[in-house]
Amino acid sequence: MNTPFPVGHGSAAQRIESELRRLIIALELPPGSRLSEQDIAERHGVSRQPVREALIGLARTRLVEIQPQRGTTVVKISVRKMMEARFVREAIETAVVRRACSSFDQQSRERINDLLAMQDQAARRDDHDAFQRYDELFHIALAEGAGCPLAWEAVQDIKAHMDRVCQLTLPGPEAMLPLIDQHRAIMAAIDVRDEEAAAEAMRRHLTEILRALPRVEIEHPELFSS
Repeated sequence: MNTPFPVGHGSAAQRIESELRRLIIALELPPGSRLSEQDIAERHGVSRQPVREALIGLARTRLVEIQPQRGTTVVKISVRKMMEARFVREAIETAVVRRACSSFDQQSRERINDLLAMQDQAARRDDHDAFQRYDELFHIALAEGAGCPLAWEAVQDIKAHMDRVCQLTLPGPEAMLPLIDQHRAIMAAIDVRDEEAAAEAMRRHLTEILRALPRVEIEHPELFSS
């Protein structure tokens, strides 16, 4: 059943881009998939123009490749891009936690407690989607609590290249629960205002993805670019 979007290409394009981004990150649109403007437009009850705008937005973040006369394809996972994204994210988020050690909003701190509890529950029931959602909300609350929400906006686009790999590296509770412990370690360091410990805890957290990378490359070679 088509779900029409409100009138206005901007609004429709943003919604379509957000939905396609979610499907790409969740690997429901696997690397190598071909995307049809017409099919997407029909599915969402819109013209092809907002779909075209959405695909251009995804191409800007290098999640799809648009080739004249050949159509649009979901790009394969690039280890190089993922490593670059992790490097940039580490630089930004270690700076965030250092700042958080100087001053941290109490309301954000309480919200983080709630998020960690909900993330723990999601991990224990093996709800990967909810776990990832609470993970993102944790990092958003961290930036907001430190008084630099723009830092997360800077991270948001590039992290998609890490998120697709995360779909492959978090197969069950035994893989998810240690990440929550890492979140708690970050907050424990912030609580005692230990900048070095907070930065090191964040570095350790963002390095976790590298440990499983060789395994998932071997297990899923069709998803990775050569």
